[in-house]
Amino acid sequence: MKPEATPKMTVLGSPVGLRSILNSLVAFSIIVSFITFLFYQGQERNMPMAIEHEHQEMQAKVVAHHEQLRVKEAQVQLTAELPNDSKEECNWSTGRWVYDNVYRPMYSGLKCAFIFPELSCDRYGRKDVMYQHWRWQPHGCDLPRFNATRLLEKLRNKRLVFVGDSLNRNQWVSLVCMVEASIPDDRLKIRVFNGSLISFKAFEYNATIDFYWSPLLVESNSDDPIIHRVEYRIIRADKIEKHANAWRDADIIIFNSYVWWRKHKADMRMKVMYGSFEDGDARLEEVEMVDGFEIALKKLTEWLGDNIDKNRTRIFFAGSSPTHSWASNWGGVNRNKCLNEKEPIYKVGYKAASTDYSMMEKAKSYFGTLEQKGICVEILNITELSDYRKDGHPTVFRKQFAVLTKEQMANPASYADCTHWCLPGVPDVWNEFLYGYLMYK
Repeated sequence: MKPEATPKMTVLGSPVGLRSILNSLVAFSIIVSFITFLFYQGQERNMPMAIEHEHQEMQAKVVAHHEQLRVKEAQVQLTAELPNDSKEECNWSTGRWVYDNVYRPMYSGLKCAFIFPELSCDRYGRKDVMYQHWRWQPHGCDLPRFNATRLLEKLRNKRLVFVGDSLNRNQWVSLVCMVEASIPDDRLKIRVFNGSLISFKAFEYNATIDFYWSPLLVESNSDDPIIHRVEYRIIRADKIEKHANAWRDADIIIFNSYVWWRKHKADMRMKVMYGSFEDGDARLEEVEMVDGFEIALKKLTEWLGDNIDKNRTRIFFAGSSPTHSWASNWGGVNRNKCLNEKEPIYKVGYKAASTDYSMMEKAKSYFGTLEQKGICVEILNITELSDYRKDGHPTVFRKQFAVLTKEQMANPASYADCTHWCLPGVPDVWNEFLYGYLMYK
């Protein structure tokens, strides 16, 4: 049997070899430490520049991040304000009324200093305020959310004019109340009366929102906003300049003229004057009310075609505002007219008996002739949505020239106003339409 082989000794097993290796490691460590010292000495000299560069990069990242957040917030805000479908296919005019006691009303009728007493229903005894809380919800899309500050910015250094009758004035008061609350300092806003012209001025924006009384568009015997006869009407077929001078410099014009062309009785007609007494060639012709409407539309269209700067002035024609004087149309009692109505009509497609949609079609056809001149008159189609709102009128809760007596209030058949609108109320939606057109279309 062979003896086991003795394993070979390595250098690590030799005491002398171990000391040599240890000495070598110590020397190596000294060299590494020295090199490391020199390296960090150089890094310290470059450190301020490195830190500054890193800080600049971090600042740039923070700024970029905040800019991204700002853009996202702006996009979210715009999305909230824009309708779901801002294209023409989105028909704001068809929809339903939704009760909303969170975001409605948009202002207080008791606090708006510019409201007229015949429209401030809660101030003159109307106890139910449901009429202030209805929001119009179009089918398949949303109206843009009204923003008074954005509208005033849009109107900066501009003049917007409502031209027409007391219903157009109703819309003017609504818009003024919708924007004036965003100007808390009374020194920065004012209302000025000047005959047929009423002006609201927002000084901070140099913005003007006017109403001009011209119920029959052309010159007539009803041009005085206070002294006029409702049933006896004469228009001057060829005369519009006196009125046109009041809106000639406007940037935005909203015309409205329907209610003054309606018949109050079956045999009601009007007179049209040609020529002038001054020239000795004056003559009068008696015509149907709707024929007078066409004569006025023709003259207005001619004036717009010859005088409007299509690159500057934007023109709207408001739809017909319905009345609700015959309660039997929705199952009520006629002697009450629209008194004590608290909810809209829910029947889809309901049309008030007094609403003449053919008049709107006539207006569209006349304004359509301006397209060949590049002038577009946009129609604010607010008729159908207003038809449903039998509850939105002042009835006996108003002050015209004096507050109604108890006896008058007890006689709604004679004294209830079912033509104009309480504020806040239906005309606020008309102005949401106008806002949507001005901001997004």
